Amino acid sequence: MSSIYNSTLAASTYGETLTNIGDAFPSYNAIDKLWAAWYTWMQNDVLATGLMIFVIHEFFYFGRCVPWLIIDCIPYFHKYKIQQGKVNSWKDQWQCTSAVLLSHFTVELPQIWVFHPICSYFGMAYDTPLPNFLTMFYQIALFFCMEDTWHYWNHRLMHYGPFYKYIHKQHHLYSAPFGLAAEYASPIEVMVLGLGTVGSPILWCALTHNLHIFTCYLWIVLRLFQAVDAHSGYEFPWSLHHFLPFWAGADHHDDHHRYFIGNYASSFRWWDFLLDTEAGPKAKADRATREKNKAAAKLQAEISGASKKTE
Repeated sequence: MSSIYNSTLAASTYGETLTNIGDAFPSYNAIDKLWAAWYTWMQNDVLATGLMIFVIHEFFYFGRCVPWLIIDCIPYFHKYKIQQGKVNSWKDQWQCTSAVLLSHFTVELPQIWVFHPICSYFGMAYDTPLPNFLTMFYQIALFFCMEDTWHYWNHRLMHYGPFYKYIHKQHHLYSAPFGLAAEYASPIEVMVLGLGTVGSPILWCALTHNLHIFTCYLWIVLRLFQAVDAHSGYEFPWSLHHFLPFWAGADHHDDHHRYFIGNYASSFRWWDFLLDTEAGPKAKADRATREKNKAAAKLQAEISGASKKTE
């Protein structure tokens, strides 16, 4: 597949191509120039997008895990560990990493190559100039909501009988999760739950024909950050959910791993709250209290009804 960018500006190296783009389009900002130079230099949009997504995924996934590995080695931060005393060994970390890498190359990489053709089919843009901040902000916010809904219902389904035993159980190997375990899952789970991440922008584009693939790149990075952080195993006073109460965060997902049921959503808390699937002792106690109050109210209504009949 040829590129939409002018082949006459392509050079033998990316640096030379960038210079040509800068000379041809002096009004472009730095990001526009870097973007246009990449697709112009590659002259194959499928390959350019596939390589970019895979590199972004690997760099930001493992890059986001590094701070949590460092924090594990600093005793000062251990007081913020949600499950005190449960620090995963380096052996656990390496076994998890090798399994995740295998999954990335054998399961995710083949799917990445079909992303660009599908996006192009539905009219997703990838030319310059890139979209403005406000457009990207509202679209990415929408993708978070769409993915969270997909994740909640499919994750909840994964905890049903054979789906858990043969598919989802692998992800629950670590009852005290850590960042690298965010994508430690069976190939089927990776494809099913991952569809929420890649399918949300594709669906939006199919419905509106208003989406740039650069927005998808940013969305993927932010989704990776959310997934890794949710599995970090640490709860800080500055954690995001203290400022955005509806944000899930590590404490929300850590309870899912600790108790193996409840807290099925990925980014937000509202589905678990509305459908009464919150996990942990407090949620269990609150449910018991509600059931007790409901039973007491029912009994009181029955007594009142019986009293009226005898009058």
